[in-house]
Amino acid sequence: MNPVNIVVLISGSGTNLQAIIDAVERGEINGRIAAVISNRPDAKGLERAQQHGLHTVVIDHRTFSGRDTFDAALQATIEQFQPALVVLAGFMRILTDGFVQHFSGRLLNIHPSLLPKFKGLNTHARALEAGEKEHGCSVHFVSCELDGGAVIGQARVAIAADDSADTLATKVQQLEHRLYPTCVKLFCAGQLQLTDNGALLDGKPLPLNGLDLTEAP
Repeated sequence: MNPVNIVVLISGSGTNLQAIIDAVERGEINGRIAAVISNRPDAKGLERAQQHGLHTVVIDHRTFSGRDTFDAALQATIEQFQPALVVLAGFMRILTDGFVQHFSGRLLNIHPSLLPKFKGLNTHARALEAGEKEHGCSVHFVSCELDGGAVIGQARVAIAADDSADTLATKVQQLEHRLYPTCVKLFCAGQLQLTDNGALLDGKPLPLNGLDLTEAP
């Protein structure tokens, strides 16, 4: 099967982008990163991409009159690269329903909690405040509900008695760097599919929390 085109959207440092780049370069993912697009011209992830010879594009959201016009420009730019998959890797924009619906079934995100717990922001502090025994991250298909799309996979870590939001964030980020490339790999191999009834892996329904990918495959 020929490698599929991947477009990665970033807003910041691009550590998850780096993890995916590394997995592609190791030959673990049957895909090629056709473009890295950022809404922020100062995003460090752009430098990471350029160091690997990847095509980068900046679409500065501050130059648009609103969310709809920005998303329309972003959608048009993405489609120029004919992607089979669009990966949100620290892309700090809430996307319009029209954009999400256009890319439905080929739009992935990673979230720093064990969904459906702790949707939204400040997940590490909220997990601590709730007295959780474990925390982690989830890769999911993007839907019009914030952090509400079908979960593909999760990775977990125990919360230690002396953990702070910062130490927990570091632990979870390390999990993200394993989890996201694994899920991208499954998608690019043609094993994942989104249906009206949820996500399928090799034609079989995934559980509500997706695959437990805590241990490196």
